[in-house]
Formats: sequence, C-alpha cells, structure tokens
Amino acid sequence: MDTSALFGLEQVPQDWEAFVTDGVLAELEKYHDRRAEHLVPMLKVSQATAVSLSKVKDAAKGTGDSSRLSSTDMGVLALAYEIGAAVATDDYSIQNLASVLGIEFISMNMKGITRVVRWNYLCTGCGKVFKEPHPDCPVCGSPLRTTRRR
Repeated sequence: MDTSALFGLEQVPQDWEAFVTDGVLAELEKYHDRRAEHLVPMLKVSQATAVSLSKVKDAAKGTGDSSRLSSTDMGVLALAYEIGAAVATDDYSIQNLASVLGIEFISMNMKGITRVVRWNYLCTGCGKVFKEPHPDCPVCGSPLRTTRRR
C-alpha cells in the first residue's frame, strides 16, 4: 500500500494482507495523519531487495517517471513487484510505472490511469527536449518541466 491509499482509508479491508514499507510509515508520521495510529497495527512492514529496487528504477528511467517518484514510491513498487502483489495507490505516477512493470494496481479514491504515459523533459528557456531528467537545462541553464512524449 502506498501512503496515498492509506490517507483515504479508515480501515484496511479485512480480506487484505496489506504490506507497507518503512518509507510509507515515515510519510504517515510526517503528515501527522490521525488514522496512522489505528491503521499501523493492521499493516505488515517489509522492504524490497536491492535487485527489485534496481528493476523498478530502470523501468522508471525508461518511462521518464524517475523524477516524478519518491524513494518511498519506488520502494512500494519494488515490494509489490517482488512479492507479486497489487499496489493500492491513488498516485498516477505509481500506477503508470506499475502498468509498465506488469504490477496490478488498485485505485482507492480516484478513477486511476487508463493508459501508460511516457515523459520527456522540456526546457522552459530554449525549448530543447531531453529524455533524461537534469537539475536544469544543460544547454541554457533554465528549469525543465515534464511533458508527455508523443
């Protein structure tokens, strides 16, 4: 389960074996979510292996989602990939990468994605397009923004 899914729950469905990572617990604590105290006893905490995390990071580079996903998001996807479980999330970038990796996703409070999107990075100054994220444009130094690949 991703943090976004937990924000919308009052209770974990009884027929679920719900796994989270340490990162998800840290995010719940960071946002002082009132449900965390009640939900945490219903969750199993686990971490993915470095091999699974590497697979997810490589896939994220391929779709352009690497700059759109946090390390917690990557960890959640890697764990779902490793244990062969669906990931419960309302985060569209997580759903996007889950689709590419063949991981089922469950939208909790939103419609969910209907197709995979691949991202480029467009310079707001000179207009150059990059497939890989950069801190700023290597040509002119302006900020980059994500844009859908055509």
